[in-house]
Amino acid sequence: MGKLIIFSAPSGSGKTTIVRELLRRIPQLEFSISATSRAPRGTERDGVDYYFLSPDEFRRAVDEERFVEWEEVYAGTCYGTLRSELDRIWGKGHTILFDVDVLGGINLKRIFGADACSVFIMPPSIEELERRLELRGTDAPEVIAKRVAKAEFELTKAPEFDHVVVNDVLDTAVAEVERIVRDFLS
Repeated sequence: MGKLIIFSAPSGSGKTTIVRELLRRIPQLEFSISATSRAPRGTERDGVDYYFLSPDEFRRAVDEERFVEWEEVYAGTCYGTLRSELDRIWGKGHTILFDVDVLGGINLKRIFGADACSVFIMPPSIEELERRLELRGTDAPEVIAKRVAKAEFELTKAPEFDHVVVNDVLDTAVAEVERIVRDFLS
């Protein structure tokens, strides 16, 4: 078993942007592709952005214990980490990088303990988070309202992570996260 880096944050915190930059800067990191029961959005591709499973396929994978962890993130929409994905990345001698929801991040840290470094990306404020979600232009107002309400709950979970990084200025947040990850890996 190798090491893992776990990134979690409320939707709109800039976590995915930070993760992409980190993957570019540290070649030994490899992104763990999550499985989901939802349909692809926009240009998302199976096996690249997610492993897209039908709700029945997802349930079967749960029953067959093929997940390290999984969560029903939104009603009827599940996300999870397949054991085969960890084996694939560790088999190459790489460090796994997770970009997962907050409860998934807590679960992974609980499962992997000291082999995992968990980082919570904190938005500067709920108002800024809502503004970012609106600027994205991908969600209807009622979806944004749901994400903001969920974010308020998720922010209470930040102390359960090894590190909390406020993403107010992106370059500063990326530099801080890179330092944390490099320290953990050395």
